[in-house]
Amino acid sequence: MLSEIILKMEGINKSFPGVRALHNVDFVLRKGEIHALMGENGAGKSTLIKVLTGVYEKDAGQIMLDGRPVHFRSPQEALGMGIGTVFQEIALCPNLTVAENMFIGRSRDRFVHWKEMNAKAEQMLSSLGIPASPTQELSSCSIAVQQMVSIARAIDMDCKILILDEPTSSLDEDEVQKLFALMRELKARGVGIIFITHFIDQVYEISDTITVLRNGELIGEYETAQLPQIELISKMMGKALSDVSAIEKQEKPKSESSAPVFEATGLSSAAGVRPFDFTIEKGEVNGFAGLLGSGRSESVRAIFAADKVTGGEVKINGKKVKLKTPLHAMKMGIGYLPEDRKHDGIIGELSVRDNIILALQVMKGFFKPLSRKQAEDFADEYIQKLGIKTPSMNTPIESLSGGNQQKVVLARWLLTNPMYLILDEPTRGIDVGTKVEIQKLVLKLAEGGMSLTFISSELDEMLRVCSRLIVMKDRAIVGELSGVHLTEQDAMQMIAQGGN
Repeated sequence: MLSEIILKMEGINKSFPGVRALHNVDFVLRKGEIHALMGENGAGKSTLIKVLTGVYEKDAGQIMLDGRPVHFRSPQEALGMGIGTVFQEIALCPNLTVAENMFIGRSRDRFVHWKEMNAKAEQMLSSLGIPASPTQELSSCSIAVQQMVSIARAIDMDCKILILDEPTSSLDEDEVQKLFALMRELKARGVGIIFITHFIDQVYEISDTITVLRNGELIGEYETAQLPQIELISKMMGKALSDVSAIEKQEKPKSESSAPVFEATGLSSAAGVRPFDFTIEKGEVNGFAGLLGSGRSESVRAIFAADKVTGGEVKINGKKVKLKTPLHAMKMGIGYLPEDRKHDGIIGELSVRDNIILALQVMKGFFKPLSRKQAEDFADEYIQKLGIKTPSMNTPIESLSGGNQQKVVLARWLLTNPMYLILDEPTRGIDVGTKVEIQKLVLKLAEGGMSLTFISSELDEMLRVCSRLIVMKDRAIVGELSGVHLTEQDAMQMIAQGGN
C-alpha cells in the first residue's frame, strides 16, 4: 500500500527578504502513509507545507499530485483537490459558532442550511469525542477544543492528503489518542498524512516514515522503525547530543534563603481557580504540574494579576501588597511569559527590536520613551545573548520561527530584570535544541538569584529544571513534590489520585 505515490515535491526553493527558507527540497508522500516531517524551528517545515497548499508561491521546483503537475494559489484550491490542512496556529473565527467554523467557505450555495449544517457538525464532533456544541461560540471553548475543531474542519473522509502542523501541542493525552485513532482510520482508507510535531515520542508511536529538514535543506527520508531516536535528534540538530544530555546531569540550584520573595495565601481569581497558597524563594525554580485544564495557567495568571483577583493575600519580600493589574505586578518585579505566544505574547507586525523593548517601555511610561539608540542597544544585546536568529532587529517578529519568537518574548522580560519570572509553556512547539537552550537559561538565571515558576505539558522537562512541583487537579492544588519524591511516577500518581 505504501508504494503508491500520491504527492511528489521536487527541487522546491523559497526565499524571503534576507532568508533562504527552502533550498532544493524533495518530499514524497505515499497512499496510506503517515509521514512525519521533522526539523528544528526554522528548518523549513511549515514553509514547505505553505508552498504545497498555495499560501506561498514557490521560487522553483515542481509539485505532482497523483502524477500530474499542480499549482495551487490558495488553501481553498488545495482543499478542492483533496488536501486538508491544519496549521500550527489556530486560524478560526472566535466570534462564530463551532459549526460555522467547521463549514465556513465550503458551501457554494447562496443560502445557509443551518439545521443541516449543525446536524453534520454534531455528527463529526461526536465521532471525534470533541466536548463542544455546534451552536456554541468558539471563543467559549478552551484552546484544546479549538484545536480539535480546527482538525475537524480539515477532515474530509474523502480527502487524499491530511496535513497536521503541530496538531497535538494543546491536547492532553486522551485527546492525542483520539486524534491518533482517527489518523489510523484515515490511513487504513488510503489517506496520506503529513504529520509535523516536536513530540518525538508521538512520531515513533504513529508515523511510518520520517523526512528531516535542517536550515531549509533536505537531510534525508527514513523508515521510522529503522531510525533510532538519538540519531533523529542528531540529524535535526546537526551536532552531537552532549548538550542535550548535559542538562540532565546539571544540579538544580538551591534557594539561598528560607524567606519567600513571593507569598500568596488563599489566592483566587475570576477565572475559576480555587483558593490556593503559594510561595517561592530566591533562586528557586518550581512548577505547576497537572493535566490540561487542571488550573496551571489560571494559577499563574492570578499571581500576575492577569485575571481579576477575587480573594486572598499577597506578600512580596515579606510586605503585604495588593496586585490589581499586570503593570503593578511588573513594577513589583514580576515577569510573565504567557501560554499563548501568538495572541498574548508577540505583536506580529512590530519588529524584533520593538517586541524586545515593549515591557520595559510600558514600565517607563508613555511620556518617557526609550531613545532609538537605547532600543537598538538593548535589542542587539539580547539577540546576541539568546542567539535569536533574525535577518535584523528590524525584521517583523511574525516572520521568525516559533522558537525564535519565543526567545524574543523571553528577552522582553529579561530586559526588565525581574526578581520573579513566570514561564508558562516556554518550550511549547519549539525544537529540541531551543528547548535545551531555554532549560539551561532557566537554571542559569536561578543560579544568579532569580526565582522562576516553570510550567510545561512535558513532565520530564519540568523534572529536569524544577526543585519543587506543585501538583494540580480540577483547578485546585492537590499536593507538592520535592526531593526523592520528585519523580515522574510520584507526580502521575498524585495527579491520578488527586493527592490521596
